[in-house]
Amino acid sequence: MTDQRGDFGAPAPDHGVYGISVAAELSGIAVQSLRLYERYGLVTPARSDGGTRRYSAADLARLRRISELVDAGVNLAGIARILELEDHNATLSAANTDLLSTNRTLRKAAKDGRSSRQDA
Repeated sequence: MTDQRGDFGAPAPDHGVYGISVAAELSGIAVQSLRLYERYGLVTPARSDGGTRRYSAADLARLRRISELVDAGVNLAGIARILELEDHNATLSAANTDLLSTNRTLRKAAKDGRSSRQDA
């Protein structure tokens, strides 16, 4: 049976463990702002069975990024677009890494296949 923990008993980065007041304190963002960011879809914390927000380490990292953008003078619509593009870029980057790995594997297999045919 697996649990929601990462290494050394720490919660997994995407596991919501912090209530809204703790998340506000850890992020330096007011509770009302956290609610506003959720309303705009900038952050989507998990919910407990009772419906309370539970912020994860990944949510806190995203809140830090939102705070940087707010401090830079970007409005909420701009922040939403920037985060969307950053998320899309991360997805594409991961796919590219997978493709590069597959390409290396296929090139090695092709090279090994040529070598074994030449030896025969």
